[in-house]
Amino acid sequence: MKKRLIFKDLVILLLVVSFCVLAFTGILKFKKVYSFLPASSLPDLFLARITKLHEFSALVLIFLVLTHLLIQRAWFKQFYQRFFSDPKTQSLFMFFLLFLLLFLIARYLFVRQLFPFSNSSRTLNQLAAVEVRQYEGENLSSIKSFRENSIKGPQKIDIDKYRFEITGLVGKPASLTYEEVLNLPVYNKVVTLNCVEGWSSKILWEGVVISDLLQKVQVKPEADTIIFHAYDGYTTSLSLDFVQAKNILLAYKMNGVILPPERGFPFQVVAEDKWGYKWVKWVTKIELSDNTDYKGYWESAGYSRDGDFSGPKFEKQLR
Repeated sequence: MKKRLIFKDLVILLLVVSFCVLAFTGILKFKKVYSFLPASSLPDLFLARITKLHEFSALVLIFLVLTHLLIQRAWFKQFYQRFFSDPKTQSLFMFFLLFLLLFLIARYLFVRQLFPFSNSSRTLNQLAAVEVRQYEGENLSSIKSFRENSIKGPQKIDIDKYRFEITGLVGKPASLTYEEVLNLPVYNKVVTLNCVEGWSSKILWEGVVISDLLQKVQVKPEADTIIFHAYDGYTTSLSLDFVQAKNILLAYKMNGVILPPERGFPFQVVAEDKWGYKWVKWVTKIELSDNTDYKGYWESAGYSRDGDFSGPKFEKQLR
């Protein structure tokens, strides 16, 4: 009997907690309190987490209500017989409870697909439906206009396990989560990517300035080069002076939508005024170095180390 009372009290406590969570997340979700957060705190991701928590707490609340009714069978029986004496009304009431539970489950599963930050399963078609194609009077290219030319094909990264590393000639190496990177001020800029294959795409990029990231790690005076490492093993480099002078972005959005896996989720370097092979996708690490002669994947094959769009494509003539 004592154990049953303890269990009953626990269920009631969980009922109160889940109701409070449901109410609080509902306020954040529907009243858009999240819009008052600083811009650097990534409202998109915040809303996604809140929406998932809201839907999950609703499921838990329904489950706990049903559990409580089972515990209070005598009370529930009296209530049920008093207000639902008609068999038809009883059937409708049970159907309503079942429908509500199935609806909440379906809603929760739908939200997981709509905000797939935990498994980065967002598809290109889903993103293209809400893509921005004009910005401040400029026509933008579609994110589907890019050609797939990565060395190992599109990479899919588990964002819950992802870490962005800053290493090399720094006083305080860092390992940051996706959210921690995006806690920095976010900027946007229209920049055209020009590929050596002969095609180009003008895109509205949104992300953090790499120089802001470097302030976290105390870059050593001898560092003059940044080596970018990608999830698929690809590497390239840019001069530290160029990155700082140009305020080079580490983008997480293009044309107003989160980078899909095909385009480099979670981060792509927006190496403006450089050929496309300098625009590293799926960035996992930046390494500060003093090796100005560093050769990445395509540089080792003869492409220009500088990669300037206005300069030659090749370091030397390929035979």
